[in-house]
Amino acid sequence: MALYVTAAQILERVEMKQGALKTLVYDSKFANIKQLFALVCGAHKFSSILQQIIESTRLLKQSKLKMPLAKVLVYDLLMGRGLKCGGSWKALLMKHRSRLQAELARMKVKHKVSRNEDLLPSSVQQPDGDQLPRYVRVNTLKTTVEDAVDYLKRDGFSYLGEASKLDDLTLKAREFVRDLHLPELLVFSPKMDFHNHFLYKAGHIILQDKASCLPAFLLKAPPGSHVIDACAAPGNKTSHLAAIMNNKGKLFAFDLDAKRLATMSTLLLRAGVTCQQLAHQDFLKVDPESQQYKDVEYILLDPSCSGSGMVCLRDNTSSVDRLASLASFQLRCLNHGLRFPRLKRLSYSTCSVHRQENEDVVAAALQQNPSFRLVPLLAQWPERGLQPFTQCLRASVTRTHTHGFFVALLEKHRDGGSQTQEPTVQMSDIQVTPSSPPACQRRSAESSEEAAETEDTPTPAAGQMETTPGRKKRRKRKKKKKVAAAVEEEAP
Repeated sequence: MALYVTAAQILERVEMKQGALKTLVYDSKFANIKQLFALVCGAHKFSSILQQIIESTRLLKQSKLKMPLAKVLVYDLLMGRGLKCGGSWKALLMKHRSRLQAELARMKVKHKVSRNEDLLPSSVQQPDGDQLPRYVRVNTLKTTVEDAVDYLKRDGFSYLGEASKLDDLTLKAREFVRDLHLPELLVFSPKMDFHNHFLYKAGHIILQDKASCLPAFLLKAPPGSHVIDACAAPGNKTSHLAAIMNNKGKLFAFDLDAKRLATMSTLLLRAGVTCQQLAHQDFLKVDPESQQYKDVEYILLDPSCSGSGMVCLRDNTSSVDRLASLASFQLRCLNHGLRFPRLKRLSYSTCSVHRQENEDVVAAALQQNPSFRLVPLLAQWPERGLQPFTQCLRASVTRTHTHGFFVALLEKHRDGGSQTQEPTVQMSDIQVTPSSPPACQRRSAESSEEAAETEDTPTPAAGQMETTPGRKKRRKRKKKKKVAAAVEEEAP
């Protein structure tokens, strides 16, 4: 019964826009996070359908159930894997089961469909074959890709080599390949579950979506560097940064949520991360001028977002006001990150499909911080940022076989800021206001993978000219003479 009580509480908060689904699930500390996440995702996805069924059958009037609890129970009864409870709730649902099933059948007949999925709005539907592969990032702090592959082959999996095209990621049960973009990423069939596998429990592999591996991979923080993970929990990107750094240097990880930070600490311990310094702190309140962060050269910023790119939340229904509030917060975080004096590179990412949270935020930051420019990323990646920001990457179910995602890499100019970012665009209004979502809490789909190269050949600064010291001095003397002459002419 605890499963349904917890799921109902989370569903109610998600639908009231009081938190992100994944964040709330992990914060619950429920014993079986995977089971809870699947239940809440399913109930949220079919929420409008479930409400129609419940209202048509007058279930609430004939019971003492509240709508959120009724939704999760009816979802499991009609669309999930069956009720996982006993007692009065099961007796109640079994009593009304035939009426609930009949109402669902009537809805299908009315809409001339045969599948539950087809009752959903087109923006939420998941087409046939649209299941995402299972991505597994090899944790190089504990093993190598070659050793992981050998272990899996001995465990009965069939290794098909390195993928050369996206179609190679369509796999049968127990088949796997090495990803074509991220060399430390292995790809399996969608229904493959590793939560009870030895490699997962030992921290040798991390379950992380391919798109969410891009920020750390593209940032390329070298071993020995000082790095900030600004909105770190639940910690998969943090462990990825540590692996790329080979546990050498300092990795400062901030998050405002103490519970998520505690969960993250456990994850990092299992992954063998030792270079981290965790802080229960709002990144926006971190002082860039502090001596503690004087050597920070790389920042990974993955702030709160609408989560509209997550497969189980694909609804595109975020309100204009909510997107504006999120974009304002994201811009504040990005501007704050760019203030660190020795910063070389910053990766900005979201699991959102909305331009307001992605290209528009980056455009505003570049206009307000002219000493930074975009780095062109992965020429072979199939989906680019919206025009004119094609240096950035986007990801989607159909184009990249991942959750929806956005990544931009900002780099400081060598000339310290004489260049302005081109081209400029007309942006939707993004205002930096005092009120913003509470710190950097996240929901994004976190599952592993990695590889590919960053095309970071610097382009010359616009209008930059080579001058010798002698020429500069002569120009200054001429300018002074002109000013003096002008003053004399204007004197009474």
